[in-house]
Amino acid sequence: MPRINNPKPPKRAPKIDNRRTKKKPCSFCQHGVVTVDYKDLAQLRKYISDRGKIRGRKVSGNCQQHQRDVTDAIKTARELALLPYTQRTVTERRGGRGDRGERGERSDRGPRGPRPDREAEATLAGVVVEPGAADDAGTGARESAAVGDVTLVEQVSE
Repeated sequence: MPRINNPKPPKRAPKIDNRRTKKKPCSFCQHGVVTVDYKDLAQLRKYISDRGKIRGRKVSGNCQQHQRDVTDAIKTARELALLPYTQRTVTERRGGRGDRGERGERSDRGPRGPRPDREAEATLAGVVVEPGAADDAGTGARESAAVGDVTLVEQVSE
């Protein structure tokens, strides 16, 4: 008996249908609709997502011809300003790494303004600083540049 150099590969198992659910029936075919009207906005909104995208055939369940008709009707309604191209969405910004803009601006409170003078901060705190005083980095108190004595005067409110 002659030896076979190339044995036949084993037969493959038959393909199993992986569809778990039955395909949706086309609502236009069920109701006997011949053409899709671009002026019927309530019906067309069923085939648009919340972000304004046209839903696909698998999601909507339409047959191929009616899906084309729906797409054409939505596009016509959009051109005539009966339907919007996009829906208005509101997004919330959360804190974290990505909360700053391109230039490092704080988006939650707007850009920073100029810093108030230290004399104005001291006045708000109830302390008046004599003019011509310099800031001491070690204590945070204001000293006279010539003498080195602290010259703070408290304001008495009556």
